Amino acid sequence: MKILMVLTSHDTLGDTGKKTGFWLEEFAAPYYVFKDAGAEIVLASPAGGQPPLDPKSDEPDSQTEQTKRFKGDPDAQQALANTVRLDTVDQADFDTVFYPGGHGPLWDLAELDSSIRLIESFDRAGKSIAFVCHAPGVLRHVKDANGDPLVEGRRVAGFTNSEEAGVQLTDIVPFLVEDELNKLGARYEKGADWAAFVVTDGNLVTGQNPASSEEAAKALLKQLG
Repeated sequence: MKILMVLTSHDTLGDTGKKTGFWLEEFAAPYYVFKDAGAEIVLASPAGGQPPLDPKSDEPDSQTEQTKRFKGDPDAQQALANTVRLDTVDQADFDTVFYPGGHGPLWDLAELDSSIRLIESFDRAGKSIAFVCHAPGVLRHVKDANGDPLVEGRRVAGFTNSEEAGVQLTDIVPFLVEDELNKLGARYEKGADWAAFVVTDGNLVTGQNPASSEEAAKALLKQLG
């Protein structure tokens, strides 16, 4: 079993002067779900190399057992520091793909042709695809085989408008994940703010927030049998 994980390379939080990137728990929790299942994991990002970590996700109150495990795992740290360039990745080499969130993906992965085409190629091949928290937003330009939005008519979850308001970034992000998914005709679903909530529809797995990352990874493994 070979799993691709795609992380953001974007580190600037709009014009706030603050930093953003990927959310540590949303990487670490799925990473260890996959690793403990015996999967071979390849990490990719648009720029390659070390993806930017959202500093908020590294604060003490954002730590989990999995983030602590990562901080004590030099092999995982080495892998993260050396992600491959996204435009060198071939869907045919992998069984599935998982996109962790953080705010960064809203700026780069949502708009990059290399990411859009990669997701479409996984979908065309009938392979499962998974996205957590802000990462479902990267589906905004992804089309199905008929040229319609991939999420149209499908059950999906993603970071809620109220969660975005809770972190006071509603007016900073380029778009709101909940609004965008609804605009695309998705059957958007959500649970309580900050609680784990994961939806599976066909080959598509989506999770609402950081707390959903481990369950989303487990749902993806279930898809792989």
